[in-house]
Amino acid sequence: MGMKIVVVGSINADLTVNVARHPNPGETLLGEGGGLTAGGKGANQACAAAKLGAHVALVGAVGKDSNAAPALALLEVAGVDLTHVEQKEEVTGLAVITVAADGENTVLVVPGANAEVDANHVERHVAAIEDASLVLLQGEIPADGFAKAVELAQAHGARVVVNLAPVVEVDRAALLAADPLLANEHEAGLILEQLGVSPQEPPEQLAQQLLDAGFASVVLTLGAAGALIADADGLRPVATPRVEAVDTVGAGDAFAGALCHRLVEGDTLDEAAKVAAKVGAIAVTKPGAQPSYPSAVELDAYDF
Repeated sequence: MGMKIVVVGSINADLTVNVARHPNPGETLLGEGGGLTAGGKGANQACAAAKLGAHVALVGAVGKDSNAAPALALLEVAGVDLTHVEQKEEVTGLAVITVAADGENTVLVVPGANAEVDANHVERHVAAIEDASLVLLQGEIPADGFAKAVELAQAHGARVVVNLAPVVEVDRAALLAADPLLANEHEAGLILEQLGVSPQEPPEQLAQQLLDAGFASVVLTLGAAGALIADADGLRPVATPRVEAVDTVGAGDAFAGALCHRLVEGDTLDEAAKVAAKVGAIAVTKPGAQPSYPSAVELDAYDF
């Protein structure tokens, strides 16, 4: 069964604190929350795909600290293959998120063990990629690890899907291997700048510029406005269901995981994006990232 998704990416523990307002330098404020939840773009996207029934393996790293268990808990429940997750001496990746009453948040990220998912690390887990039909990547691991994952995916005939979030400097050829490139408008602009192109405002223009830069296909996510697909057949909009958003954290990751799940199931890009938009919409109706992702049963039962 070569229908496997391999995610090469980050695993974080997210520490969220709610405050009335952000503290000034040198100031101590009381907050609420303080619970640890599972995060990291790689882990989120792996979890979203697995909850829908995809066969997913994650290549990544955690520390030997007490944050490793909460970071991996929901991946285990979702059935993600964690045999390619190494334990490092570094701390588990940590995101410290401060959410003010007005909704404005600040995020501090300690990459920790994720910073060790380099070319050597990825090479050690070539067995996972040999077996993959699709390899999904983000921007939270070292650039040489990213490039090695693309190289191995291409060598073994796996489709490469990239959601370069955050937008970091990576090898141009490795980036252009994405089919599709998955990005929001902000990321699309930064990726074009990295490729030496001045981004144009409207989404249609951004998508066309990315195609012109050499991507085989592009899916531009536009939040409540849905998404835009661009490939050799032209540009097509993808509608998204209208929902009452509670928490948009991890919604883009839900979209990415769902898209890859449908692609390995044999959907066209248009069909896959339509399902991904629904999964992303469901994710914003519940708090948190991984806990908000629907199972296949929940997706089928959801009446938009």
